[in-house]
Amino acid sequence: MGLEREPFSTSPDPAFFYQSPQYRDTLANLLIEFRLKRGLSVVLGDIGVGKTTLGRKLVQLLRERPGFIFHMILDPTYPSEDQFFNELTRTMGIECPSPATLVDYRDALERFLFRRAAEERQTIVLVVDEAHKLNALSLEALRVLLNYETNDAKLLQLVLLGQIELLPILRNLPNVVDRISLKGTLSPLNLTEMREMIDFRLQEAGYRSRAPLFMPDAIEEIYGYTEGYPRRISMLCHQALRHLVMHQGRAVDRSLVEELIQREIASGWSHPKRARTLQQSNC
Repeated sequence: MGLEREPFSTSPDPAFFYQSPQYRDTLANLLIEFRLKRGLSVVLGDIGVGKTTLGRKLVQLLRERPGFIFHMILDPTYPSEDQFFNELTRTMGIECPSPATLVDYRDALERFLFRRAAEERQTIVLVVDEAHKLNALSLEALRVLLNYETNDAKLLQLVLLGQIELLPILRNLPNVVDRISLKGTLSPLNLTEMREMIDFRLQEAGYRSRAPLFMPDAIEEIYGYTEGYPRRISMLCHQALRHLVMHQGRAVDRSLVEELIQREIASGWSHPKRARTLQQSNC
């Protein structure tokens, strides 16, 4: 097919991150928050909308900019405050006495933040993915870190990326909510954006032919089933290309997409809501 790489992997590869207007605006707003050292930013979205990939893209952008120290926690599930602080100091490369108390952890983090952010004028960014898994103790621990500041700036720039269920958790913690400088919500792609995403991923994977791999009617069928969620789009497009390879096909059309969708529904793996929506649209 003239492809050099897998175009529809569901791994969060920043190279395949399609920047729709809302994603581009979110990244730009986050970078502004960092430059102004405002402290806490929260970005929410449903499963499969692209939060993790956005986080990886953000890290890539920070890597290209001087003066930034960045860290990322992929799974913040820790049963105790001690374990959370232990992981936090380990991630940041901060040495603590062993065994360490909560006071030891906090003192070490405070010294680190003041030395790197206030004295060396570095911007320290911590990105927490799957933030909806944070418990109240961990959120309180992060709130304490946000209290570390100079007269004009927060010493830690914290980004929480989580599912929508993080919102009621935060609402029950007014001391945390009051510190949120940037509040963002990611939505699924519209039809035009989804078409651009598919084209972008194919081009990034090395596709150069003028002949389309996905016919317009196939694009519409994919959108109707995936509802614009990037992860669902990637999964269905991957299945379609795999079918082309196995059957030596030339392009993905509506009939192929319909066949793949019906197989998924018949297998019982399809989400019930999407299956019902498809059946109703076909009636």
